[in-house]
Amino acid sequence: MASALVAPDDPRVDVHQGTTRGSGLWRRLLGMSLRPILLGAVLLLLYLWVQTQTLDSIERRSLNPAKIRLELWEHVQLSLVATALTIAIAVPLGVLLTRPFARWIKPIGLGLGNFGQAIPSIGLIVLLALWLGIGFWTAVIGLVAYATLPILRNTIVGLDGVDPALKEAARGMGMSRLAVLGRVELPLAVPVILAGVRTALVLTVATATLATFIDAGGLGAGLVAGIKLNRPSLSLTFGVLAAVLALFADWVGGIAEDVLRPRGI
Repeated sequence: MASALVAPDDPRVDVHQGTTRGSGLWRRLLGMSLRPILLGAVLLLLYLWVQTQTLDSIERRSLNPAKIRLELWEHVQLSLVATALTIAIAVPLGVLLTRPFARWIKPIGLGLGNFGQAIPSIGLIVLLALWLGIGFWTAVIGLVAYATLPILRNTIVGLDGVDPALKEAARGMGMSRLAVLGRVELPLAVPVILAGVRTALVLTVATATLATFIDAGGLGAGLVAGIKLNRPSLSLTFGVLAAVLALFADWVGGIAEDVLRPRGI
């Protein structure tokens, strides 16, 4: 009975709550650190496996550390630039399509996004290369077109999911429509939007391997060379590197979701 009557400001309550919060934080940190540790272990096993192989001149040239670093950096550049442009295009477009004056355009916008994802990614990149020429920016445009839908759709879903009563209450407090959007709608929609950004980031990293077909660099060069030249060591190495990079991008996206999520949501 005594424990049930402890005052809210009793130190024992604070200690218990602090312990709970501390243990929860440690569990989150452990969960966050587990994936990069596993990915690092996979890369270490891959390195040790390559060291045990007898490589010919083609394999040694392709598996040169400096060459791998260059292709990895090209892949990261492609992914980051494409993801940044996708966010810059898809989020404002999603906001626009949820405004009352533009709702009639929403099916058209979503239809265009679906069209971009319905085309096979290699076909889209090749068609853009025939139209715009080969190179880095052509690959970026193809990646943006392919990854726009998840962010666009999640932005629309997130904003449409905000309780109309909250928006009416904000308007009743004297907020302008722009203030309601910035201070009520977008903060509440952030978790859904970030989930779309995370999906788009992983799609972009995975699809960027196809940029090698239009001379835009990336990890796809070694992967394709291994398949064409029947060099399993190349196919396995660059395939694992691309997969690890995609999983690492998903992990970074998860961290961003946790850090950027407004407190209390």
